[in-house]
Amino acid sequence: MPTIKRSEMRLIDEVFGMGAGYVLDFSNRTFSEFFEDEFGINIYQEKYQGRGSSKANLLRGFIDVEDGHTVGKALRKLYDHRTRTLVTRDASSALADPVQKQFFEVIAKIEAGFTPPVLNSLSDAALVLNFDTVSRDLNRALASANSDPEDAVTAACSTVESVCRSILIELGLGLPEKKDIKGLFAAVRKPLGLATDRTDLDPLIADDVRKVLNGLATVVEGVGSLRTHGGDAHGRERGYVRIDRRIASLAIHSASTVALFLIETWQRKFPSRELKLHKAA
Repeated sequence: MPTIKRSEMRLIDEVFGMGAGYVLDFSNRTFSEFFEDEFGINIYQEKYQGRGSSKANLLRGFIDVEDGHTVGKALRKLYDHRTRTLVTRDASSALADPVQKQFFEVIAKIEAGFTPPVLNSLSDAALVLNFDTVSRDLNRALASANSDPEDAVTAACSTVESVCRSILIELGLGLPEKKDIKGLFAAVRKPLGLATDRTDLDPLIADDVRKVLNGLATVVEGVGSLRTHGGDAHGRERGYVRIDRRIASLAIHSASTVALFLIETWQRKFPSRELKLHKAA
């Protein structure tokens, strides 16, 4: 359910000719077929009729209730249809460059607001465990992805570190000499049964599991290095070159996958033990 400004909705209305209740050149039948064929969605279902039952209002209702990923995908497909039909027949109907640029900026904003399932799952797990430090780090990372990607990378790294620290302390193992994300992750692997030298795996999948676990270690090392070289934990000098939102999002999603896997592994291995919050000293 993306949040967009009224001016941005007016731009979408303009691009798709929605002023009189229509959407491009679609009839009721072809509009229905478009959403069925492209997305497997019945656009005429009741949940999209909050603004009315015209094609334009159905599209507005669709934008209101669907997630940013689905909405962005639909708007891009509708734009492709506009280009193939209207612009092919009448070149004068092509959008002016500034309008086209603004339209795709709106789509990018809508898509950027989409929260992938792994982030929702991690957030839910953190709430169940009263793991508020993870929730804070995750929320900080998501909030900063567009406006301050360096801070988002730092927060993503902190998310994994918080989980690792708490696991080690709950197991009474103490913290490793190197308390960065790489050292902390390495320290939790064996007690959680994630070491690659384990011999209890089914031979059919043993090699595959080891590759995935080694891949997680590589991801952890990469997120830690990105925090050092691209995050804001160590200050920013004059002329600092910003990383972009895509890299920040990559770090957030990668770190969240690792953190969620560690929490779920803890819950499976120690089902009767609560994983409590332990902040950094």
